[in-house]
Amino acid sequence: MIHVGVLASGSGTNLQAILDAVAARRLDARVAVVVSNVPGAGALERAHAAGVETVVVDHRGFADRRAFDAAVVELLRARGVEVLVLAGFMRLVTDVLLDAFPMRVVNVHPALLPAFPGVHAQRQALLYGVRVTGCTVHFVDAGTDTGPIIAQAAVPVLEADDEEALRLRILAREHELLPRVLQWIAEGRVTVEPPAAPGARPRVRVRGIQTTALGVGE
Repeated sequence: MIHVGVLASGSGTNLQAILDAVAARRLDARVAVVVSNVPGAGALERAHAAGVETVVVDHRGFADRRAFDAAVVELLRARGVEVLVLAGFMRLVTDVLLDAFPMRVVNVHPALLPAFPGVHAQRQALLYGVRVTGCTVHFVDAGTDTGPIIAQAAVPVLEADDEEALRLRILAREHELLPRVLQWIAEGRVTVEPPAAPGARPRVRVRGIQTTALGVGE
């Protein structure tokens, strides 16, 4: 069993997917704490309903991002967190947090990275006219959505899609993929290898899994 910490700023639907997977015994983990920088965030209510401890750390009370991250690291370590999940956490993290949990900070992004990093990934997909997009679960590094890719799931872009319709279809896949990846981590299957060439991402290997890509409609 792994002890998971979750950072969230919004409604917490990916947090709910984790909590549901734990309750259904599809994920061998304990959510030790949910931390939000936004008082009243929906994620806090979801955690309360599941009996999970919540802590609000208001970023406005800190001089800079590194000071905020140092406070977050302290409370996560005090609760024995081993793996940290960014579930709709709307702040950039610094080396303070990343160095405390090396290759143990997990994020889910609503695109098939390296395509469409950063914000408004669904809008970018529609503007570029792609026929397939999706979501990526990856380890976080110092760049913007540049960390090692663990797994991806494809989602079709339909003719009638607007940004909200596409967002919801991708979100449903996120809810499937994120708990699955966390279970792989809990089972000790996930390792990170050095980059194969200068400028390349480190490669993630998942022992016993033939592919870490889920197809459209799979």
